[in-house]
This record gives sequence, C-alpha cells and structure tokens, in this order.
Amino acid sequence: MILDALRAELGEGRVCAAPDIEPRYFDDETGGVAGKPLGLVRPASTQEVSRVLSLCNAAGQPVVVQGGRTGLTRGAVPRDDELVLSLENFAAIEAVDAATGTMALGAGVALQAAQEAAAEAGWRLAVDIGARGSCTIGGMIATNAGGHQVFRHGMMRAQVLGLEAVLADGSVVSAMQPMLKNNTGYDWTQLMIGAEGTLGVVTRALLRLQPAVAGLETALCAVPDYAALVRLLALLRARLGPRLASFEAMWDDFLAQAIAHCALRAPFAQDWPCTVLVECEGEDDGALAAALEAAFEAGMLGDALIAQSGAARDGFWAYRDAIGEITRTMTHFEPFDVGAPTAVIGALVETVRAGLEAEFGALPCACFGHVADGNLHIALDLGAPGREHRAQAVVYDAVRAAGGTVSAEHGIGMLKRDWLGHTRSPAEIALMRRVRVALDPRGILNPGRIFDMETA
Repeated sequence: MILDALRAELGEGRVCAAPDIEPRYFDDETGGVAGKPLGLVRPASTQEVSRVLSLCNAAGQPVVVQGGRTGLTRGAVPRDDELVLSLENFAAIEAVDAATGTMALGAGVALQAAQEAAAEAGWRLAVDIGARGSCTIGGMIATNAGGHQVFRHGMMRAQVLGLEAVLADGSVVSAMQPMLKNNTGYDWTQLMIGAEGTLGVVTRALLRLQPAVAGLETALCAVPDYAALVRLLALLRARLGPRLASFEAMWDDFLAQAIAHCALRAPFAQDWPCTVLVECEGEDDGALAAALEAAFEAGMLGDALIAQSGAARDGFWAYRDAIGEITRTMTHFEPFDVGAPTAVIGALVETVRAGLEAEFGALPCACFGHVADGNLHIALDLGAPGREHRAQAVVYDAVRAAGGTVSAEHGIGMLKRDWLGHTRSPAEIALMRRVRVALDPRGILNPGRIFDMETA
C-alpha cells in the first residue's frame, strides 16, 4: 500500500490516512465540497518530495498539492482517492540578500512573512493580495497570482528569478541563480509559473525585490460613469507615469455592501456609479492632487478625497479590502475573476448584470477589480446551490463576446475547467495537453485541474 511505503520513507509523523486528516485540508476559500482522499503527506525537504512523487508515480497514485488553501478555483480541494501533498513544512526564509535585492525561500512561506522579511532588509516584495496572511509563495507561483500592484510591478511571474521543483517522476530540477538574463535554452521555470501544479511541484523560489517605497499618495475618487473612469486612468498615466501603482475600481453595488457589512461610513455625500482607489508611489510632491484637479475640471470626477495620513490611507483601503466580509455574508458565494480590455469592462459589467437578472431575478452582486490591468471581479450570491452552471454561462459568454478571459489571476482549477475553451483555442489547449503528457505521462499531478488528462 502506498501509505505504508510513504511511512517507511518519511516516518509516521508526516503521513496519515484519511480518517486522521484534519478538516482544514478539505477546503479552500470557495467552500467547495471535497472528495475522500486516500491520505495526507507532509514532506519537509525537496528530497522528500522527490521520494514521495517517485513512489506515487510508480504506483499511479494521484496527488493534489496544497499550499495555503486560499484559492478560488477549487484547484487544491482533494478529490476521491487522491493523496494530499501539503507544503506547509517548507516555511523557511532561507536568505535575503540586501546587496542585490533577492530572497530565497521555501514554497510554504506565507506572503506576509516574506513581505516583512523583505522590509526588514530595506526592500519590498512588490506583490500583494488580500489573503497575504495565509496564502503561500508556492501557491502564488502555481497560479501566477496578481493583486493590487500588478499595474506597476507585474504579476507573480515578474517577481520570480529562479525555482526549484520536483517533476512527477521524482526528478529534481533547480535554477536558483540570481540572474535576470540567462538565455540558455528553454526557460522551464516560466513554464511552471501558472501551471497550477500540473507540471511539477515548486519547493523553493528565488524572488526579486524592489526598493522600499519612499512615500505613498492615496486618493478615493467618485466618477460619474465608466467612460469618465477610462479617461481618468489615461490622465493619471500621463501625469504620474510609472509612479501610478494602483487603480482599484468599486462599482456602486460593491461599495454599498462594504458600507453595510463593515461598519464603514459612506465616503461621499451622494452615491456614484463607481468609486476608484488611486495610489501612486514616491514622495508627496502634489502631483496626484494636481492631476485630480485637472480631472475634476475636465468632468472626469464628481468628487475626490486625498489621504492626509497613514490612518486615512488605511481607511480608504478598508473599502476595497471589505470583499472578504462581503463574501462571508453571502448564502452561496460564486466567485468570478475575469479579464477584458479596460475600455470595455464597463459595458461588460452592464451586460453581466442584465444577463444575471434575466436568468435569476435580483441577486446580491458585488463588482470590483484592478481595471487598469483589465481585471474584473464579480462576487455573486446565488442564494442556493444548483445555479452555478447557469450563472457561469451568463458571465463567461459575455466575457467571450467582449474578447476577454475567464481567468485573469485565479487560474482554472476545477471550477473553470469546462470554460477553458471560451478563452483558449483548440490548438492552444492541445499544446497544453502535449506539454502536460510530456512531463507527467501518468497524469498523477493535480489531475482534473485545468483539463482532463484522459482526453489528452
């Protein structure tokens, strides 16, 4: 039996059978229903992961890889008879090089811990998401996580200099050299990023850091319509250049729920169709205030508030960070993370709203997103199970018509597997499958995620 072989390799303490698995290993942020896994293994080194996968590959034992379990596509929720491979023991920050601005760390390190270690060394890990306290670096790499600062600093892919990973057959591949330039054949590290654990298990990473922020200017802006929002973004880009770090849009349905569920005060004297949280990096030289004044004079703004202190900045971000509390109040939460050209996102929201109302009647819905990089999030309360596929059809059909993507930053997992063809062509999907078969011919790594191996 595979569990007996794993115990012989790792010892009793890091292997357990299904009845002894703690409930936390059965869930993610969606509350998706898990299957009945075979067992749980918690290796503590790359070499142990290698031995685990070698044994599983020989036995044809499917494995689901877990990090912080903060995903929103049910990619880490175990299915029947899978072995859960947790990377929680890879939580060491190995080194921060203050001279070169790099960090070597294990895949199980929480994002917040990595951010704090970088800050202590006078640097910054320039990626941030709401689940920073529990999401892990390995999971962020596996899903190519995005977040609040993508417009300025790029997604997780842009932070990765090198990786160490274990392939399905137990082979270990490592490229942990701190070099921006290394054009020596295929860059397999980039292939691993965003592959959702289907091509290999990332165990260690070398990340590039950015200089610490000299200062921040933050504003909350009320816009009269989405067309004005697009014009505002163009003006801020022209005025602020690379200093513009965040441009977070919150539609009226989102803001109303944030105020209701988080004991927040309405920021403006009247309601507006959309509110934008703007943040730029650098010393406060009045550039943001001047840009907003010009926007107001041009009719792009209905009102605006500029943070005069750190506490005020935190207060502005409290509206945007309210999404966690909003979704916790939903009876049956269905998450949507889609992308489309920034110019058409406003029309996409209207199309989706109208389509959902025609299909279901009035349903609680919250629209928000990092629209500067073309990312829209929709938190929908379906009220009861059984409506998921109909809601997905409404949203993803609208996204396809808008020339967008069914996943901007969360990945595909199991939740969006049936809709991959809305974004990727048959030729692209066939290529993905060929790569998958080449690296994992027995299909043991995260099977059923992104697409079904049996149809490869």
